[in-house]
Amino acid sequence: MKEVIVYTDGACSGNPGPGGWGAVLMFGDKRKDISGAETLTTNNRMELTAAIEALKRLKEPCKVKLHSDSAYLVNCFQQGWMKGWIRNGWRNSQNKPVENRDLWEKLAELMNMHQVEYIKVKGHSDNELNNHCDLMAREAIARLS
Repeated sequence: MKEVIVYTDGACSGNPGPGGWGAVLMFGDKRKDISGAETLTTNNRMELTAAIEALKRLKEPCKVKLHSDSAYLVNCFQQGWMKGWIRNGWRNSQNKPVENRDLWEKLAELMNMHQVEYIKVKGHSDNELNNHCDLMAREAIARLS
């Protein structure tokens, strides 16, 4: 099984507001940068979209190390939130409907195809690839204008 390294980030200008996402996929000596934007969204939706779009680009089942500065994304899997949401009919610990369920379901579907390990990185620090993803997300927002 191929091992792929992925970095992702999402950004929003206002929350909600125009948002963008960026991702870097690396396999061996190959690298692919991807990004996109939406006119009205939230930061959390862009964080999830970055991960979804990265995993959608993989053409076969892969072992993925996905790096993100989003506690929302990483904690969901490191702390087992999704298992609880599914068990509780997509309701959170406060018995409210899970926000962004549509994106969580897309992500779960993609994760059934891949072995994904989520790794938390410190945002806006000295992580070059995380900073690059943030730049791509912000540039994608700027292209909406």
